[in-house]
Amino acid sequence: MCTPVRQSGPTPPTRQAANDMAGSHDRGNGRGGFLARAPAPLLGFLALVWFLVRVIPKPSRAAYPCQRAAFPLASAFVLWIVGLWSSGSLLSRSRKLLSGRRWAAALACSVLAVIVGAGSLLLQPGTPSLAARDPVNWPLGEARGIHPGRVVWYHDPEATDWEGPGDGHWWSPEHTDQTVVDEMLSSTVRLLTGQADEAAAWDALIRHHNLGRGIGDAGYSPGEKIMVKVNLVGCHYLPGWGGVDPATYDLTSNLDYMNTSPQVMLALLRRLVHVLGAAQADITIGDPLAMFPNQYHAMLAGEFPDVNYLDHGGGAPAHPRVAARNSAVPLYWSSHPSGCQPDYILASYAEATYLINLGNFKSHSDAGVTLCAKNHYGSLLRYPAAAGYFDLHESLASQAPDAAGYRAVVDLMGHGHLGGKTILYLVDGLYSGCHPYDHAPRRWAHPPFGNDWTSSLFASQDPVAIESVCLDLMQLEGDPRRYPQMAGAGDYLHEAALADDPPSGTFYDPDHPGDVTRLPSLGVHEHWNDPTNMQYSRNLGTGDGIELVKRSSATGAPSPSPYLVSHCYPNPANPRTTIHFELPAPGRVELSVYDVSGARVATLLDGYLNAGGHEASWPGRDGSGRDMPSGVYYYRLRQGEIRDSGKIALVR
Repeated sequence: MCTPVRQSGPTPPTRQAANDMAGSHDRGNGRGGFLARAPAPLLGFLALVWFLVRVIPKPSRAAYPCQRAAFPLASAFVLWIVGLWSSGSLLSRSRKLLSGRRWAAALACSVLAVIVGAGSLLLQPGTPSLAARDPVNWPLGEARGIHPGRVVWYHDPEATDWEGPGDGHWWSPEHTDQTVVDEMLSSTVRLLTGQADEAAAWDALIRHHNLGRGIGDAGYSPGEKIMVKVNLVGCHYLPGWGGVDPATYDLTSNLDYMNTSPQVMLALLRRLVHVLGAAQADITIGDPLAMFPNQYHAMLAGEFPDVNYLDHGGGAPAHPRVAARNSAVPLYWSSHPSGCQPDYILASYAEATYLINLGNFKSHSDAGVTLCAKNHYGSLLRYPAAAGYFDLHESLASQAPDAAGYRAVVDLMGHGHLGGKTILYLVDGLYSGCHPYDHAPRRWAHPPFGNDWTSSLFASQDPVAIESVCLDLMQLEGDPRRYPQMAGAGDYLHEAALADDPPSGTFYDPDHPGDVTRLPSLGVHEHWNDPTNMQYSRNLGTGDGIELVKRSSATGAPSPSPYLVSHCYPNPANPRTTIHFELPAPGRVELSVYDVSGARVATLLDGYLNAGGHEASWPGRDGSGRDMPSGVYYYRLRQGEIRDSGKIALVR
C-alpha cells in the first residue's frame, strides 16, 4: 500500500473546503491547517523557535517567504512575554508597597500592571496568513536564459475572432487566425533571444541549452529528437473525463474546452521543421494522458504527416497515433513515499535530446493555476491520483495550503529528462478559463484585453519566471472563483526558485533514489510592482529578477513600452567578448561593464546611435587598460528610461 508523506498538521481540508476558502477570502486572509487553529501563544513560540533555528545558521534565510511570515509572530510572542513579565513584576511590587502601607504607590503600580497586562494580551500572536502577499520586486532564486529572467508576453487581439459558444468552435480556422499566430510565435522567440533572424534565434536557444548542460557550443544536429509536451486535458483518456469518442476519435463533447490550440501547435511544428531543420520523424508532440482528437490531428498531419502524434493508447484502428510507453529511466519523489509503485520517464522524453513545454493559461481548482509546471502532471503514463502510486494531488494548494511544504511539481520541473532537456517554455494564452469548471473560454476585462479573449502567447527560458508572470496575471483576473489567490497557490515557485535550499527543507533530487545531488535553483520568482505598469526588477534596473518584454500586436501596432534586446558572444569570454544590441529608436546610449560588487569596470559606449543593430567589444580590461581577473561580470545597456543587462563569464 502506498503511504505518501503528509504535510505537518492534521489531515488536509477537503477539496470543497479549499474551494470555499478560495472563493470567500481575499489573498492574505485564507484559513486552514493546524497553524490557523492552534492557540496563539503556542503559535508565537513555535514561530520564534523556527525563525531562530533556520536563520541563525544562515542569515540569508530571513528573506524566505516562510521566515517573513514567521517573524511577525515571533516578535509579537517576544513582546507578549515581556509584557506578561513586566505586569507580574509590577503586581509583585504593588503587594510589597501595600504591606508597607504606601497606598498611593501601590495603587499606581496596580493600575500600571493592569495596563501592561492588557497590552500584552492585545499583543499576543495572531493567526498567521497562509496566503500572505509577497513583497513586490523581491527576486528569489537565480534567473535563467540568454537574457536571464526574460519573459516575453505577446498579445494580439487579431489572433482570435470568435463570438463564443454557438458560433462554431474557437479552434476552427475561421475563428483563430493561423497567420497571426505564426507571426506571434516567430516574433516571441526572436524577442526572447534578442535575434533579428528567426533561424539565428532557434540556433541561439539550442546553443545556450547545450552550453548549460556542458555539451559545448553546439547547434542542432540532424537526427536529434525533439519532444513537445502539450496540454489536452479536455481530451483525457479516462471514460467520462474527456470529450473524445474512443471508437471514432472525434471530439464529441467539451468541444470548446481550453486545450492547447492546434494553431499554436502548427506554428511550432513549422518552425521546428522549416527553421530549425528537424526531420518530421524526429519530432513527437502530444499529451500522454489524453487522446489526440481527429479535429486537431487533421489540422497538423495534413501539413506534417510524418510527425509522431503521441497519446495515451495509440489511437483507434482507423485513426492510429503513437502510444505513450514507459522507459527504464526512473523518477523519484523527493518526499520519499513508501509502498508506492515506481514511476518512470516516458520513452519519448528519455529518447529526446530536447524538450519544449507548451502549457496552457488556465486557473485550476486544486493547484491555483496550471501553466508549464503542472503541464508535467500529464507527463506520466498514469494519471496523478492513480491508486497504488504516489498521489501528486497531495502536494497541491487545495490539499496542502500551508507555506513551505514539499511540492511534487518541483521534482517534475527539475528532473534531468524533463526540465533538464527543456529549451523553451511556452504558454498558449489565446483562450483562458478555469479547469475543470469552465467548458468554454472566459473573456477578460482588464487592460489590455478589453472584455475580449486573452489572445496571448508567453515564452521564456526560465521555468520559474514564466510561471511568476502568468500567476501575477491570473491573480489579477484569471478566475472569479479566485483559485489563483488560494493559500499555497504560489508556494511551488518559492520551492523551485530556492530548490538548492528550499523553505520546506526538502532535499529535491528526482534523479536518484536517495538524497544524492540536490537540484539547483530552477529559476527566478518575483511579483511585479503593480498591475498597471507590470514592471519587474530588471525592467526597473533594481535587481537581477524578471524582465518582462511586452508586445501589443503582431500586426504593426507599437509596443506599449519600448525595449532593448542584447546578448554577448562568445560567452564565456577568453578574454574578449562582443556585445550585440538592438535599439528601438535613435538616441543616446550608455554601455558599461561592472563587477559582481556593482563597481564600474569600463565604459564601452556613451553617445548617440541610430536605431537598429550595433556591437561593442570588451577586451577583458578595465578603463585603465589593466587585465581583469577571471570571474563574473555584467554589462548594462541604457537608452533613456529603458535598459537591458547580461552576464559575462571571463575565463583566462
